[in-house]
Amino acid sequence: MIARQAALLKLLKTTTQFVIPIYQRNYSWTEAQCRQLWNDLLKVGRNEKLQAHFIGSIVYVEKGLSNRTSQEAMLIIDGQQRLTTCTLLLLALSQHLEANQVPELLEQFSAKKIRNYYLVNPEEEGERYYKLLLSESDKETLISLMAGRPLPFEPSYLIQSNFGLFKSLIQERGDELEVICKGLTKLVIVDISLDRDQDNPQLIFESMNSTGLALSQADLIRNFILMGLEPTLQSELYRGYWRPMERAFGQAAYTTHFDVFMRDFLTAKTGSIPRIGDVYTEFKRYTQESALEVRGLVADIHRFAQFYCAIVLTQETTPVLAAAFHDLRELDVKVAYPTLLAVYDDFKNDLLSLADFVRIVRLIESYMFRRAVCNIPTNSMNKMFARFHSQIDKSRYLESVEYLFSRLPSYRRFPVDNEFQRAFVSKDLYNPRLRSYWLRRMENHGRRERVAVENYTIEHILPQNPELSSAWIEMLGPDWKAIQDKYLHTPGNLTLTGYNSQYSDRPFEYKRNGVQDAAGSPVGFAHSPLRLNAGLGTLERWDEAAILARAQRLATEAEEIWPAVRTTLEFKAEATDPPSAKTFTIADHPPISTGPMQDLFEKLRSDVCSLDACVSVEFLKQYVAFKAETNFVDIIPQVKALVLSINLRIHEVEDPRGLCTDVAGKGHWANGFIELRLATASELPYALGIIRQAFEKQMGNNLDS
Repeated sequence: MIARQAALLKLLKTTTQFVIPIYQRNYSWTEAQCRQLWNDLLKVGRNEKLQAHFIGSIVYVEKGLSNRTSQEAMLIIDGQQRLTTCTLLLLALSQHLEANQVPELLEQFSAKKIRNYYLVNPEEEGERYYKLLLSESDKETLISLMAGRPLPFEPSYLIQSNFGLFKSLIQERGDELEVICKGLTKLVIVDISLDRDQDNPQLIFESMNSTGLALSQADLIRNFILMGLEPTLQSELYRGYWRPMERAFGQAAYTTHFDVFMRDFLTAKTGSIPRIGDVYTEFKRYTQESALEVRGLVADIHRFAQFYCAIVLTQETTPVLAAAFHDLRELDVKVAYPTLLAVYDDFKNDLLSLADFVRIVRLIESYMFRRAVCNIPTNSMNKMFARFHSQIDKSRYLESVEYLFSRLPSYRRFPVDNEFQRAFVSKDLYNPRLRSYWLRRMENHGRRERVAVENYTIEHILPQNPELSSAWIEMLGPDWKAIQDKYLHTPGNLTLTGYNSQYSDRPFEYKRNGVQDAAGSPVGFAHSPLRLNAGLGTLERWDEAAILARAQRLATEAEEIWPAVRTTLEFKAEATDPPSAKTFTIADHPPISTGPMQDLFEKLRSDVCSLDACVSVEFLKQYVAFKAETNFVDIIPQVKALVLSINLRIHEVEDPRGLCTDVAGKGHWANGFIELRLATASELPYALGIIRQAFEKQMGNNLDS
């Protein structure tokens, strides 16, 4: 490796061509980064005391070790973002000088010299004509801009928009062209040339990411897969698999979705959920453990990317599946995507029918909606879905899935009809995440000719206005305020209408049959074509009894739309749990039942159970287990203290006081890897902080950090 300081313009002038390899990420600087460069350029150009402005490094590979003297193309390892952006700026400046017939500035800045020095090789032809040759998705757009010809069918949005930005900025600063040129002469980079035989481009690529726009996990993965390959295979895999994935995601979605897709891919493959910032590291581990050859690995990623685009990016072509995926997206069930990816793969491998696949998607939808209605906490859902697919008996696929849902423990339960009905009637379903979803599903369930619900607005039959009219107060009775507060946002009082402004806070009789359209025809509830408004036209009153009656009717319909899980007795019988062993109680532990640690234990139990509704307590022979997924802390009662056995490794715990003891590999009661003694109530807050860390690790919280 040779590294030295160099002026950017000198590097461009003396280098024949820079090539962005196909494995590099696309151009990704946004307007914010371009404006920052522009502002820095003006600042240094206006200040005679500033002799240079450092903009980062340009790292490239060439056969020899001489800097800027080789006539062969240089492969960019790092620095393509700033190099491309400066090229767009120079191109915009050249075109401005030419269009406005500006004479030469500072001896070297004319339209012709900028073009021939920094943008093209005038004596070359074909692709060798251009100083900078971008990767597949950006190349044609930049070449078209330089050649002044129409843009390609799918132009690179950022190349096009940032070029336009620089054109407008230069136009605005037409009186400071010399300032712009002076600023360009002061741009300085670190020119780093690598030796193909001695330097490891991938390691350098991973480490040199301190300036510019941070690399995504997908960028690192793509480079890891493709960078070291023989050029022919590299090109084949990129054009055959990776580039089609980029196209399928689209320019905007690739940036926002691909890292998440790779996390879901790894979760589906391994059953373990990496943090979003650790996806690249976990991917490298996965490739080592799976021992897949590179072609098979890239083909598998491409295959699962197609499933992801179908589920998440509205690219499903089978109508019944597309409808099911649409409902899942609106319900926002991202935690289920790893399971869905794996089930989709099984579907494509003919392990289950289309009808069964749709049934499974609808089961997941019902499961998530019923839990939301019943206010069951969502903690640990990501871990549950991460492992769900590995438990499916693929010889009887759908039956196995139904059985697994039916056997979930209480805090993960699939709510039964009675629980769902009770919760539905009184649930605040004006919640922004749910309200459009459930109203649309109820209105269109079973319809062949679907209603465009987005053309309607949500109507509170009993108005939201806290100052109700006298007509409403008379109808509701002396408890009108309590009735309004209790039922306002519940399903019984919510519907859809195209006449929200006309209804306003008017009395029920007016909403029922007093509204007219522009032609004078009645359009109140009594004349509404919407199913949700069925029966409203026959009512004389809208009071507590009417709201509850409608809510109960809707709850019965909701049971059909979001059905409970069913399973066969035969399949359940085969998997009956073994008979339980002896049952222990708190009485089997004298120090906490009648002894000196009783009060401290009760306070600790209350605090730990308050962490989440899913926490359960089990008394065993030697200790008391607190469980979510499994034991996250066990309490070993002693006469003078409670010994907390915490399910964390010593290197995982944040213990500023250094009170935790590492007991991994040592004989001890309970299941934890560290122990902490708790003797007084004053020590309880600190102990609870340690316990919370174990709970959150087990529940998989903060995966995006």
